[in-house]
Amino acid sequence: MASVSSALTAGAGWRDYLELTKPKVVALMIITSAIGMLLATDGFVPWSVLLLGNLGIALCAGSAAAVNHVVDRRIDLHMARTQRRPLAQGRVNPINALLFATVLGGAGLGILLQWINALTAWLTLGSLLGYAVIYTSFLKRATSQNIVIGGLAGAAPPLLGWTAVTGQIDAEGLLLVLIIFAWTPPHFWALAIHRKAEYAKVDIPMLPVTHGERYTKLHILLYTFILLAVSLLPYAIQMSGPLYLAVALILGVRFIDWAWALWRDSRPHAAIRTFKFSLWYLLWLFVALLVDHYVGIAGWL
Repeated sequence: MASVSSALTAGAGWRDYLELTKPKVVALMIITSAIGMLLATDGFVPWSVLLLGNLGIALCAGSAAAVNHVVDRRIDLHMARTQRRPLAQGRVNPINALLFATVLGGAGLGILLQWINALTAWLTLGSLLGYAVIYTSFLKRATSQNIVIGGLAGAAPPLLGWTAVTGQIDAEGLLLVLIIFAWTPPHFWALAIHRKAEYAKVDIPMLPVTHGERYTKLHILLYTFILLAVSLLPYAIQMSGPLYLAVALILGVRFIDWAWALWRDSRPHAAIRTFKFSLWYLLWLFVALLVDHYVGIAGWL
């Protein structure tokens, strides 16, 4: 049995298994999770919670990503963005990838249950199943609204960070989820436009494939207005102050500017450039929330 396993993993190295976890995606998730932790308290987050909480969440996120690689291995081979992935190239066997995902997920949940709290563990499990099973195995192939419905799983990390500190679900934590939930469609649909031909080739019903680019661009533009409105809610409920408000307005207007350029076809490579801007948008918006939070605390001292 061991010799069979060795043969199946011949050529697979630690970098292949690391790639299965989608480390860049997980890194962005952990940034938002850590910020959720820091926003949940006016004091300091205990080092055990900051380190072990994010480690548990990261392991579960990596587990979900590995399952995604397994489910999508056949279509990955036909897309330029994914054709070099370890499973698509046969460097990692699907069974071994699932075992790897099981170990990661089990370790992550064990850490959260043992050292954080049960609420965070079960919410993380729900997020894992939402992405790996509901979105990847069903929604992605079933509806053009896949990313809208499935986006809730990817929006969970800041709430997981919040509950890791507080042990409860609060309106502020849910608002952080809402921001990422509103951000996901314009972020991903911009990439889907850029990769439209590849999604069509593998029969994945992304919005540009099923409804056309013009329709998708209009929805990206509409969602950026929704996102701007949602991003102002932390200020409206006094969760943040004028520093965050200014940054949210600047970033939101800039996102709308990119969405307008995409709609009007007024800039070269607007789809992929809008996608890249959206990554920076989310990062800087959450950094602004964090900086404003501590500026506000300092103002009360």
